[in-house]
Amino acid sequence: MPTKTEKHADEGLPQEAALMIPKPMKQEPGITDLPGVGAATAEKLISSGFDDLMSIAVATPGELVDASGVTEATARKIIRAARDSLDMGFTSGLDILAKREAVMKISTGAKMFDEMLGGGFETGCITECFGQYGSGKTQVAHAIAVNLIASAPDAVVVFIDTENTFRPERITQFAKARGLKPEQVLAQIRVAKAYNSDHQMLLAEKVEDLIKEGENVRLVIVDSLTAHFRAEFVGRGNLAERQQKLNKHMHVLSKLADMYNLAVYVTNQVMAKPDQFFGDPTEAIGGHIVGHNSTFRVYLRRGKKGTRVAKLVDAPNMPDAECVFHVTEHGLEDA
Repeated sequence: MPTKTEKHADEGLPQEAALMIPKPMKQEPGITDLPGVGAATAEKLISSGFDDLMSIAVATPGELVDASGVTEATARKIIRAARDSLDMGFTSGLDILAKREAVMKISTGAKMFDEMLGGGFETGCITECFGQYGSGKTQVAHAIAVNLIASAPDAVVVFIDTENTFRPERITQFAKARGLKPEQVLAQIRVAKAYNSDHQMLLAEKVEDLIKEGENVRLVIVDSLTAHFRAEFVGRGNLAERQQKLNKHMHVLSKLADMYNLAVYVTNQVMAKPDQFFGDPTEAIGGHIVGHNSTFRVYLRRGKKGTRVAKLVDAPNMPDAECVFHVTEHGLEDA
C-alpha cells in the first residue's frame, strides 16, 4: 500500500511540497470593483478624495452624488458594497482597548492642566476650549504645538487660522524654553489662513491630502472654530443653515482624528446668556452641534493676579475638575 508521500508523488505533488505552497491571499477589492463604479466614475471619486474603500464606506450618499454625479440610489449601493467589503460590523471591547493603546497624549506644559485631562490632549478625538478673549485659548494652541514637536520630532502640526492669531514669535519663545531650534519647529507647522467658512471647511478636508502625501500630521488646530460661521450667518433665519454647515465641518474633523489617530484642538467663542440672572452666564457658540462633537470641553477664564483658570466641563472618562495656570514666556506653567 503506498505511503502518503508516495500517494502525493503519484499525483505529481509530494506532501512536503504541498505544505510549502502558500495559500492564495484574499485580494481586497478596489474602487472599480464596486457596483456602479466604472473608470470614469472612479476617476471622479478619486479626484474628490474618495480614493479607498474606507473613505467611501464612511461617506454619505449626498457626498458621493456631489463628487461623481451618480444617482442617490447608486450612491447608496456603492456605500453598502464598500461597507460589506470592509466588514464594518461590531468589534469587541478588547479590540477597542488595543486601539486605545495607540493614543498619544500631548502635554500643555502645566502639570495640573495635564492631570485634569488625564495626561494631556488626546489623539483620536476633538478637544474644545471656549472662553472670552484673553482667556488663553490661543496660548494653549501655541503651547501644545511646540510640546508635540518636542516629544515627537517628526510630527507635523496643521494650524487653520481664522482670526489671524498664529504668531511665529510666540512659537520661537516656547521652542527656546524647551531647548529646541525655533526654525526647525516652525518648519514643521503648516499654517493656512481661512478667509470664510467655506474656505475653512475646505482646508480641513485638505488635511487628508497632506497625510497621504507622507506628512506625519499628529495635531490639527482650528483657531477659532466658529468666528466665520458667526459672522456670515446672522439672525435666527440663518441659524439652521449655519448649524448644518458647522455640523459637517465637525464631522470632517472627527473623521480625521479617528482615522489617522491625530489630535484636533478647536477654540470657540462665547456669548452671554441674556436670560440667566445667577451664576456665570457665559455660553459657548455653536450650541449642541459643537458640544456633541467635542470629546473634551474646557472652559477657560481669567483668574486672580494674572492667572488663567481651566475648567473641564465635559469628558467621557474624567470627572469635572478645574486648575489654575500661568501663561509666561516659557509656555504654560502651574500657578
